[in-house]
Amino acid sequence: MKRLIPHHIYALQPYQSARRIGLTGRVYLNANESPWNNIIKYQHTNLNRYPEFQSSVLLNKYAQYSNISIDNILITRGADEGIELLVRAFCMPKNDKIMFFPPTYDMYAVIANMYNIKKKIIPILSSFQLDLINIKKHINDVKLIYICNPNNPTGNFFLKSDIISILDIIPLKTLLIIDEAYIDFSVKNSFVSKIHKYANLVILRTLSKAFGLSALRCGFVLSNSNIINVLKKVSAPYPIATPVSDLAIQSLQLENIKYVQENILQVVFNKDFLVKKLQSFSCVDYVFPSKTNFVLVRFFKSDIIFQHLLLHGIVVRDQSYKTGLNNCLRISIGTMKECQDIIQALCMLEGKKL
Repeated sequence: MKRLIPHHIYALQPYQSARRIGLTGRVYLNANESPWNNIIKYQHTNLNRYPEFQSSVLLNKYAQYSNISIDNILITRGADEGIELLVRAFCMPKNDKIMFFPPTYDMYAVIANMYNIKKKIIPILSSFQLDLINIKKHINDVKLIYICNPNNPTGNFFLKSDIISILDIIPLKTLLIIDEAYIDFSVKNSFVSKIHKYANLVILRTLSKAFGLSALRCGFVLSNSNIINVLKKVSAPYPIATPVSDLAIQSLQLENIKYVQENILQVVFNKDFLVKKLQSFSCVDYVFPSKTNFVLVRFFKSDIIFQHLLLHGIVVRDQSYKTGLNNCLRISIGTMKECQDIIQALCMLEGKKL
């Protein structure tokens, strides 16, 4: 096999998704999923026919939801496929370069390695904001810039003025891609209204988080029509299965959007509860502010906490190996009962009463 496959694939470290890591428990707070099942159901029997390349009904539904034209939307298999399509369409192996800002979503690096694309890595500052000085120094020879906003795993928004300043200085041959996977938890901070102003702005969206449809694998690329048309050239012939588009269409009905918004409010309530409780423990060093459905927590000995929670059936995500995140664990916001389970487990560790 070492002789058969290209060296960059042989050396590739695949993305370690929550399911791929394989940890098991009774409470899963490691993948930033919604703790509630969606209320939509699939009943069609037309599975003998190929689907539309891009579901016209789904395009119209998401256009209404995101307040943008259908010409500015491409439906993808989750936001992950959007990340990959952009590299596939615009980057030459061994020649072009992408830029991203760790600690952030690992798939930017994984896909760059998959396609043998060079990487310019500029860590964020200790304030969890962008290092504009170093970004501007190295921006001219970069083809794609990925910004996860709000950022995973830190949970914060980057300053809007910093992102605008990058958009204002990059050449048209450079695309700025804002990954808004968690934007539904704070829609007012979206950059979607800037798409018509900046021809090289691309936005990634998903139904996996706030909409509670992680298993569906449905995402969207939002950009100007020229970029969308280029991405269509390198997309699969039938990228979105009929059951996926049908369920996605149902999820974007007004009734379900109201249901999603109620769940978002509940996530915020549960998060506030969890953060307040976490701050009372002596094992907790710091709980980072979050605009998402997860919180990043720095413990004094995260390895002990991780194993203790796992022993009690609670699975969280270890982030301590990432740049600047020593002793940090990421905890997805679950139901109130699941948040209480974490608090109870930590109480047992410290000998406190719930």
